[in-house]
Formats: sequence, C-alpha cells, structure tokens
Amino acid sequence: MRDDHEERAAMVERQIRARGVSNAAVLAAMSKVPRHLFVPTECRHHAYEDCPLPIGCGQTISQPYVVALMCEALRIEPGSRVLDVGTGSGYAAAVMAEMGAKVIGIERKSELVEFAKTNLVRAGYPTVDVHCDDGTLGYTQEAPYDAVMVAAGSPALPGTLKNQLAIGGRLVIPIGLSRHHQHLLRITRQSETDFSSETLGDVTFVPLIGEEGWNETS
Repeated sequence: MRDDHEERAAMVERQIRARGVSNAAVLAAMSKVPRHLFVPTECRHHAYEDCPLPIGCGQTISQPYVVALMCEALRIEPGSRVLDVGTGSGYAAAVMAEMGAKVIGIERKSELVEFAKTNLVRAGYPTVDVHCDDGTLGYTQEAPYDAVMVAAGSPALPGTLKNQLAIGGRLVIPIGLSRHHQHLLRITRQSETDFSSETLGDVTFVPLIGEEGWNETS
C-alpha cells in the first residue's frame, strides 16, 4: 500500500498553508484525505503536485490549493449540510466529509458518478451521497444547504443554486463570460431576498454545463 503521508504533508505546507489558507480544519482534512485515490492510476505519481489533473470525460480534479481555498471560504463546520456541484472524482467531497459535513454530490457524467462512489468508499467516506443530474439545478430533496461548492465555471450565477441556500449559507462558484477564465465568488444569503457577494480571486475551471450554465455546444 502506498505511504503518501509525507507527500500530503509537503503539499499542505508548500502549496496551501504557504499561500495563506489557515483554517485548521481545512489543513487537517487536506493532510488526511489520500488524493492519489481520486485520480486515474496513470496519474497517481502526480497526485500531490500543484496542478489540476485529468480524470476522464473531459473533466479534471482541481488543484489542491483551490480545493482548500474553496473549503475555507465556505466556512464548513461539523454537521454542515453541503452540496458539491461537479463532484468529479469525489476528492473535494471527501475533504468536506473529513471536516464533518454531510455532503451531497451532483455530477452530470454517469461514468464519473461511479468513479466518485468507488473512490469515496475506498478512501473511507461512504456516507457521501452522489447523484447523476444537472448540477446547475442543485438538489432540492436535501435543501436548504449551509454551503454549496461549484467546481465548474458558469457564465452567470445560477438562481436555483443560490435559492437552495439556508439563511446565512455560502455559495462558492467561479463566474465568468469566458469558458476559460473566471472570478471565484462567495455568495452569502443574508435573508430570504438579500445576498452579498465577495470576489476571492481569478481561477480557471472547466465549464459548468446545464440548464442554468453553459450549453453543451456553446
């Protein structure tokens, strides 16, 4: 069995803590979750490097720093109800589950849904519930959510997702009119009708495809 403890520790210190992520729960979760179990076998020797990696179906597993940044911005606490949009291989969902959250995953690619489920069980996070559906429409059955993480770039804020937030809930999502460059935003629900917005930096994500995102061919 691969012993990747030192690689994970170096990843956290050099890529995450050194860039300003300081939340103790985020750092502890990133130190524990075995990222190499969430990438294809042929990519495992790159699992702890400072970059996204392909996971099939034209999708990627996000750069470790970006996962940590988004988790910190979501202010996840034990018992938080979290919606993970664009679950991919399941890595970010595992990190949030390690932080004590109840995680619901949405992934539109059926092959990745099965990949994520297998990875999550193998890594020790079988309680993460992953569904195959249009992530731009969220998952009403478990709403409202304390936090929503969107791991794909949208041309505009999906109204359905923000309306599935609980009062005080946070939505972190890449927004941009380019399919190749976005601004990472944190949306906080202040009341039934009021939302605040903060910009967390520039990012590059794959497009968010769906009814309230990009069209498949646009």
